[in-house]
Amino acid sequence: MQTSPFVIPLMLREKVRNILGISCFYHDSAACLLRDGDIVAAAQEERFSRKKHDPRFPKNAIRYCLAEGGISSDKLDYAVFYDKPFLTFERLLMSYLTVAPKGLRSWLEAMPLWLGRKLHIPRVIKEEIGYNGEVLYTEHHEAHAASAFYPSPFKQAAILTVDGVGEWATASYGIGKGRDIELLRELHFPDSLGLLYSAFTYFTGFRVNSGEYKLMGLAPYGEPRYKDVILSELVDLKEDGSIRLNLSYFDFLGGLRMTNRRFAGLFGGPPRKPESPITKREMDIAASIQAVTEEIILKMARWVFRETGMKKLCLAGGVALNCVANGRILREGPFDDIWIQPASGDAGGALGAALSVWHRYLEKERPDPNGHDSQKGSYLGPEFPNKQIKQFLDDHGYVYHELQNGEREGRIAEQIASGKIVGYFAGRMEFGPRALGARSILGDPRSPETQSVVNLKIKYRESFRPFAPSVLEEKASEYFDIDRPSPYMLLVAKVRDERRLPQPADRNMEMLERLRIPRSDIPAVTHLDYSARLQTVNRKNKPDFYKVIENFEQLTGCAVVVNTSFNVRGEPIVCTPEDAYRCFMRTEMDVLVMENCILFKSEQPDWPEGEEWRNELILD
Repeated sequence: MQTSPFVIPLMLREKVRNILGISCFYHDSAACLLRDGDIVAAAQEERFSRKKHDPRFPKNAIRYCLAEGGISSDKLDYAVFYDKPFLTFERLLMSYLTVAPKGLRSWLEAMPLWLGRKLHIPRVIKEEIGYNGEVLYTEHHEAHAASAFYPSPFKQAAILTVDGVGEWATASYGIGKGRDIELLRELHFPDSLGLLYSAFTYFTGFRVNSGEYKLMGLAPYGEPRYKDVILSELVDLKEDGSIRLNLSYFDFLGGLRMTNRRFAGLFGGPPRKPESPITKREMDIAASIQAVTEEIILKMARWVFRETGMKKLCLAGGVALNCVANGRILREGPFDDIWIQPASGDAGGALGAALSVWHRYLEKERPDPNGHDSQKGSYLGPEFPNKQIKQFLDDHGYVYHELQNGEREGRIAEQIASGKIVGYFAGRMEFGPRALGARSILGDPRSPETQSVVNLKIKYRESFRPFAPSVLEEKASEYFDIDRPSPYMLLVAKVRDERRLPQPADRNMEMLERLRIPRSDIPAVTHLDYSARLQTVNRKNKPDFYKVIENFEQLTGCAVVVNTSFNVRGEPIVCTPEDAYRCFMRTEMDVLVMENCILFKSEQPDWPEGEEWRNELILD
């Protein structure tokens, strides 16, 4: 019998390769499954454990990734860790010896975890998931670089990674071409832009590795009057964007706290206590460090352009989540275009590590991206079919109405247009810190009350924090000064001049007074400086969410909705129907949509919890 020329004989077919990427033990643990270079699944451990920024081994995230891929751990070809633990341990040991005996307590507390787990990754992986195969390692910034370049829409590009610290590196740059990445230069610990920004996060009373978003959101309320002090006393900034920190003002080498008394002396007193009132000092400090960060990042970008000659730039690392700085790189930098990894922090290291093994270790060619990224909208987490959601609701006696496909988007849009706050749960969960219309809370951007209502009565967080607009991709330039898509909510753009409303000249107004003054015809998504961290939504990547916004525009003439993450303060974004219903009932949310099921708060049975949980969240 002759073999068809169109069928590859079984013995000649190339073996399918399954690669598991893992990041853990620092913060934002995550896992990713790659199959023949394609991203099958990726998720953060926090979404399953319900512990925000969970640093533990991501056994639940791995379990999900394997299930999504339809395999067990014995079908994995490689597991790869995003960091080289022995190099990191070397840095910690050298840092401690530099300041010893200060920091002894911190060192002794860290040792059991290092000696028991962090230095024994293969054993831990075997114990947790039963994998007995080969375990590989990438360097931390190699994983960041791979996560930035390989999923990007560019055939070749410069790469810039900036974070707190990996093993020794705190920033790096290089070039990506085809399957190859070459890192050209690194900045080393303790000189770190990420740690500098975190030091100010700590000093202004927010939590390190969690409150950096708050610091960025607070910046427009202040004046950068401390910028010169930072650049003259704390940071020696070079023309290439490299920095040298004056360590006499910091205490992070000993692992005790970020700053010391000398630091406090520069800024008129001790750090703000968490949950205490925010004063003009904190606003001005936030504005100052944000201005310094933007200046450093712009210098880095210009130097990388000069050294690489590339016209495109890929970004990753925790600092790449500073969307205000990203917007300035795009507007003022020398690059024609930029692409930012949606999971830029440590979680994205799992993805980058797996991609690095596929392209660099196994030397597999990278397909021509042809101007499109391979991140799949970053919708890489679990989804729950309508049948499973109905079963959950029926089992618990929760009241719902099933929407037909033809009416679904219109009914949801009607609720938003009538001023209702809607929890939206549909499709695969997002990978990364941003809600992109799969696990989102939606509202009407035209209402001046939406920001304060969602912040105070639903998210239970600081009233000054801005919300993101989700806008139909083709209508974005009608509302914002932007000329390209921003699908991952990682760019800030100004609201167009013709949509702005005049503001009082008095800069000494109290924060709450300033919050009450509408700043544009979409006030709920317009920050104090007329900026917005926007998501553009297209029909291909998220058709259900696109249709909701499209229907909202048909009802109201506005192609924008408020989009914030579906969670309350101190908790991760919801993952399951159980998580979504609990968040819905604990808050003053009006409506919950889960796939084709719509629930109204007024129809639900009484929720058994008291108010104690809310106090715990507020104190988080």
